Amino acid sequence: MRKKLVIAGSASLQEKVQHWKKFWEEKECSVTSYPVPISEETFLEEYPKVHTDFFKNIDEANILFVMNEDKNSITGYLGAESFAEMAFAVAQNLIHNKNIEVILLQMPEKKVQSYDEIILWLNLGWIRLFR
Repeated sequence: MRKKLVIAGSASLQEKVQHWKKFWEEKECSVTSYPVPISEETFLEEYPKVHTDFFKNIDEANILFVMNEDKNSITGYLGAESFAEMAFAVAQNLIHNKNIEVILLQMPEKKVQSYDEIILWLNLGWIRLFR
């Protein structure tokens, strides 16, 4: 049975999103959700449904792959939205005994706001680094 995988990360990095989508599909995963840009003109109307659907897909996933690619001259950039999605998966595992494997692409720089939590979660085994 194919594992369900959600890709979290910056919607502005569509080339990287497509790279990782193809990568995981070749690994026999079913990519159920990934970052997609939302039009500025309809952002406030579309965002709630897109956001809700994304979290529902995380809830049903076997794997959450956090695509923290380099961005804004920061190695392993991790924005608030992606960190929230990762925290949601960790919370599902802790509270509801889910078994969502949370994989972070790379170690972020120390200047990333959630750096200390990433270190703690890695040490606790709640998340792991890719490869």
